[in-house]
Amino acid sequence: MTGNTKSKYKREIFKKASISVLVFLLLISSFFIIPVKTNAQELSIPDLNSKAALLMEFSRGEIIMAKNSSEIMAPASLTKIMTIVLAYEALKAGRVTWEENVIISQKSWETGGSQMFLEIGQAVSFGDLVTGIAAISANDACVAIAEHLYGSEEFFVQEMNKKARELGMKNSLFQNSSGLPHPEHYTTAEDVAVVTRHLISNFPEHLKLHSQTEFTFNDIKQYNRNPLLGRYPGADGLKTGHTAEAGHCLVGTATQGGLRFITVTLNASSTAERLKDTETMLNYAFRNYILKSMLPQDEIITTIRVTGGEERQINLVLDQPAEVAILFERQEDLEIRYNVPESVPAPLEKGEMLGKVEILLDGELLLETPLLAETEINKAGFVSLMFRSFADFFSNLWEKAIDTLGGLF
Repeated sequence: MTGNTKSKYKREIFKKASISVLVFLLLISSFFIIPVKTNAQELSIPDLNSKAALLMEFSRGEIIMAKNSSEIMAPASLTKIMTIVLAYEALKAGRVTWEENVIISQKSWETGGSQMFLEIGQAVSFGDLVTGIAAISANDACVAIAEHLYGSEEFFVQEMNKKARELGMKNSLFQNSSGLPHPEHYTTAEDVAVVTRHLISNFPEHLKLHSQTEFTFNDIKQYNRNPLLGRYPGADGLKTGHTAEAGHCLVGTATQGGLRFITVTLNASSTAERLKDTETMLNYAFRNYILKSMLPQDEIITTIRVTGGEERQINLVLDQPAEVAILFERQEDLEIRYNVPESVPAPLEKGEMLGKVEILLDGELLLETPLLAETEINKAGFVSLMFRSFADFFSNLWEKAIDTLGGLF
């Protein structure tokens, strides 16, 4: 065998050996595949037919799923969510009362679309107007409230846009209080979700108006057009809308098992399509998320030292359970972190905030809730502190002596 032949033979042997080793490694590795945890954004999200759609978890405002959620679109009657927020704020501030009468103007009477059929010069309670907006989407009631609160709808619209800026609604501009078509009247699904969350967070007691299925005014009975009410478990709001430009729109919200979600659909081709998309998002949410309880209410969470007090330590508790909405498969990945001082000086009041609990997922803060003093602790008197100092001194001396003797034996 020549030198060239031997060299070629060795190369062939090496090639076959390398292939054999590679095949062997591939076979072995197939038995040791490490499963990878799936993140929320990697989950299969169903197709949605509305031009824009969004699903939000209520407690943290986390956007779970979105389609064209920042695209500017006409909101139709979803505009009324902002209108009614301003009405609720006026009630809460005491600027108006529920029973206060509002005199209906010609402009209010002339406003078309869905309405309560108000009459010029008619005295209508502020509460009835609010209910008319919440339950049957009355355009004329929007104008009546706007004029009553700010003198004109134009001034009221300025307040709507001011509130939008305060809430961080960066892509919204209002031109009227009802949502009637205007070329410069627009919002996004994301902004609608923001104002909806604000409404529910600050005025939960008024959700009963939005879940009211019918409303009778001037002997005219009208029905709430929200298709979720009485159909979807836990649905209690919130607003429908439709114009030729905006298409069919729906803001929905429902609560089950302590969880609440908000949905927004914009520019659907039909009422059936907006309902289907809304139910698809809610079904996804309630089937994949749980309310995970991390720490209980009114149980001792931790204890810290008190300096200069009648008591030497104090228990810290929560005034409400530490709970987070989380994907079912991620609940075991949650972490608890305590942020408390080593000691606090007396005096202390019961319920005083002395630290906080943080719930994290992948290093991201999901929930922060205060740790409160379980009891009141008064400042100790001079004599008590003096005797305590002596006792601590001899106690420490005794411990050192025990340690020293223990070291000898």
